[in-house]
Amino acid sequence: MKYKNEMIMTVKSLSENESFVRSSVAAFCLPLNPTIDEITEIKTAVSEAVTNCVVHAYPDKVGDIIIKVKLTESDVNITVTDRGVGIDNLEKAIEPFYTSKPEDDRSGMGFTVIESFMDSFKLERNKGAGVSVHMTKHIGGANVEMVGEENAWAR
Repeated sequence: MKYKNEMIMTVKSLSENESFVRSSVAAFCLPLNPTIDEITEIKTAVSEAVTNCVVHAYPDKVGDIIIKVKLTESDVNITVTDRGVGIDNLEKAIEPFYTSKPEDDRSGMGFTVIESFMDSFKLERNKGAGVSVHMTKHIGGANVEMVGEENAWAR
């Protein structure tokens, strides 16, 4: 698969970095001309993945969250990686409403939201420590052209 562009960023597992990452990834995807719905879905999925790192991966310390984004002609491939405490049971973790922190009023819907908004989703245990969330979104507006006198965008 040939990539048109890619970026890697590392942020600390601080809650205030979630909005920065979400907005940065969304802006990076703009050359593919996503719809507002596609951008919203990408931002929401990235937000959920980063929030999981902040809340669960580093419960007693601040650690690194690595975000990799690769663009093809029509796809956005996103990986959010931490080197935190990991997830004991990956299958259980992706079940709707499962949370390892019910005392914190967590909904347990993060991975379910990611899976519903992205075209593919994979949760992977890293060698050594932590977890990677791999997500792909197909962008339907990647091949657009200008038509009409009003310069309306058409697919």
